[in-house]
Amino acid sequence: MLKMEHRNAFWFLLFLFLTTLPFQGKALSNENVSPVVEKHQRKTLIETEYGSVSAVEIQDGFRPPYHLQFFTLDPNSLFLPVLLHADMVFYVHTGNGKLFWAEEDDGISSINIRPGDITRLKTGSVFYLQSNLDTARQKLRIFAMFPSTDHNNYDPSIGAYSRINELFRGFDKRIMQAALQAPEELVEAITNKTETPAIVHAVSKEQTKFWELEVWFLNSILGREIGNAISSNGKKLKSYNIFDNDPDFQNCYGWSLTVTHKQLKSLKPTNIGLLMVNLTAGSMMGPHWNPGATEIIMVLQGEGMVRVVCGSSYTDKSKCQNMRFKVKEGDIFLVPRFHPMAQMSFNNDSLVFMGFSTTVKKTYPQFLAGKKSVFQTIDKHIMATSLNVTKTTIEQLLDSQGLRFAEFVDNGINKFSSSLQ
Repeated sequence: MLKMEHRNAFWFLLFLFLTTLPFQGKALSNENVSPVVEKHQRKTLIETEYGSVSAVEIQDGFRPPYHLQFFTLDPNSLFLPVLLHADMVFYVHTGNGKLFWAEEDDGISSINIRPGDITRLKTGSVFYLQSNLDTARQKLRIFAMFPSTDHNNYDPSIGAYSRINELFRGFDKRIMQAALQAPEELVEAITNKTETPAIVHAVSKEQTKFWELEVWFLNSILGREIGNAISSNGKKLKSYNIFDNDPDFQNCYGWSLTVTHKQLKSLKPTNIGLLMVNLTAGSMMGPHWNPGATEIIMVLQGEGMVRVVCGSSYTDKSKCQNMRFKVKEGDIFLVPRFHPMAQMSFNNDSLVFMGFSTTVKKTYPQFLAGKKSVFQTIDKHIMATSLNVTKTTIEQLLDSQGLRFAEFVDNGINKFSSSLQ
């Protein structure tokens, strides 16, 4: 009983410490910038009877916004070919299907995709998607990020990609006939067609003819003969599946996993990593901060609370505030680098979220509790002065954690008292 009281006292003091820190940075300072984008706030880019694409731009207040897109395809549907203007890193959330892509000097290749898959397509690639028609009839849902790097900047003025038909029909028929050395009737067969929706049903006769024309067109723009056959070797594209690999940490309260260039080498040029956390009902990812990256997070399941604390020494306190907000399935939120945070699931369901981090390197979250936390490593006199309490209070606080308690707090996931929600 006494141990339980000590533990509750520890977390109370810890959250008191977190919530009374002045939010002095600029990261969440812009009054027009919200750390959360709800599902209904996504901007619809494409919508047909067979699927949709929506987008979100979320920012930390002083960097260019991060651009994300959400692809949803009904079973047995096609997202028609597009030319990428920027690198694309994506995660498959639900459903199954195939990813087809072509790069310069390569033919068209394909790989099967399924929930948990992560992969990257390079700038200048032509790609399209087809969802499977399986017994579960699950929609294919893909979350994609278009990162900005020194050599590859996503430019909102031109968008993330352009449709192949737009590229083709933008030129006069005579120019295309001369450039491609194609018969007049073939060029007219494409340019005279009415606008095709970006997402269509996959097995119509109309789309069979369209595909034959697309193959011919891709032969022309890629400068080589690829024929009607499509390679399924996937040699040029590697993927990584989260659910085929063990978590970095797991206990009865949840698990966490990160993906870096060590697991998927193709991520290295993008400087983007991925993470996933699953908190069981009534659990918490304890107060911590990421010293190496901003995290852009999407809630996949459940509801919970998030606490974000300013981690900067910016002098204008009026431009910064600590934040506490509720999140639910479909929400997206951002936590800047060095900003302490804690995520808590409600008692009625697990809280599952995945996210993109702005570094491809392995980062080690720094926790405020545990054997290696700042409470343990900083001199007790200094910590007492910092919190404006006595040294005895600090000693009691550290002693109350106990060895077994510290073992799972070190990894960040533990049971959370509902009274603090």
